[in-house]
Amino acid sequence: MTSNYYRGYILIRLKQIGREWNVVDKLKNLSSSEPDEDWKVGYVSPVYGGWDLVVECKFRKLHELDKIVAYLSTEVDLSSWIEETTTLVSSKPEVV
Repeated sequence: MTSNYYRGYILIRLKQIGREWNVVDKLKNLSSSEPDEDWKVGYVSPVYGGWDLVVECKFRKLHELDKIVAYLSTEVDLSSWIEETTTLVSSKPEVV
């Protein structure tokens, strides 16, 4: 992947505590499989606070972020584990 990626941060709240590492295993290394897409999940980790996990993803086009968010609600295991998500999106690519 090259530069000029937007970043998205997806906060996940689980239906039941104890599935954090199952979610990490499902999402780590997740990336585009289509030749005209260029996105990937860069980081997934359990966190403390009001949310249970944070997911960082990189993408070039907004519809690519849509695919990641849709995956969370349609993949059989994830949809049974996840209660709620909130997605934060960077307004400019590669801002330091």
